[in-house]
Amino acid sequence: MKRSADNSVRGQCEDILRGELSYNLEHKILASENTITNRLLMRSQELQRAYAELEDKLGNDSRALTTFLRTLLSSAAFWCPEKNAEARKDRKRLEDVNEEIASLASRLANLLDERSVLHNHTGFSCGEVYDLCSATEAATKDHHMFQSYPRTEFRQLFAQYDGKYWPSLSQVVRAVGQDAASTEIYATDPLTEAGTAGPRASQADFFRAWFASIEENSMRYSGFLPQGFRLSDESMATLADCALDNDPDKPTGAEYIKRLRQRAREAQKGLES
Repeated sequence: MKRSADNSVRGQCEDILRGELSYNLEHKILASENTITNRLLMRSQELQRAYAELEDKLGNDSRALTTFLRTLLSSAAFWCPEKNAEARKDRKRLEDVNEEIASLASRLANLLDERSVLHNHTGFSCGEVYDLCSATEAATKDHHMFQSYPRTEFRQLFAQYDGKYWPSLSQVVRAVGQDAASTEIYATDPLTEAGTAGPRASQADFFRAWFASIEENSMRYSGFLPQGFRLSDESMATLADCALDNDPDKPTGAEYIKRLRQRAREAQKGLES
């Protein structure tokens, strides 16, 4: 990587960004982050005050500077309003899928019960899958790991305890449906939780995810950013405008960030009370 002749933190930040870009291009990864990096480099003049504040807060700590810039790149790449709209569609789709599973599982369980009655009370029968053991055997006939290891013990266990000790197929299916009907959809990581907390996709999602990413990368969680690290509202707004390619004539503004932070504090107090 060719280093900048500028020895300021601005030069150091831009060297870090160029290094990230060079690595990603070489390894053909993170195209979305590369787009954000190019935006920051192209709008460098707008970021002078933000970089100056980074110097005040982090000095020339390259690990902390790299960590901070990476939080910006990843948040802007994966938690921009467009991506947040997609995340909400994914959550809605998961809700719909669960509803469909619950409905189909109930119908299938009822049909399995009816088939058992017909098998037991008529002169007819069909199929080889009739209980948990036969279903497992059928499902794992091409499962190499199962066939190589637990199959023998599995068969011995079923031979040791007859059918009354095991749930029926309909009970298993019904349990799957009941779980789908009652399950609560939740985010599996703090960034997803923060980025989809609002009622609809907006720029606020990006900032919530970015704040969460900064916290996750603090020394409190074995990261490199000082605990309690915080840039001014103005610097955060400027960095976001450049990363998200917002119109320079319509800046986000420090007041917007101030309101977001105030709402976050109020929400936290509500959770703690």
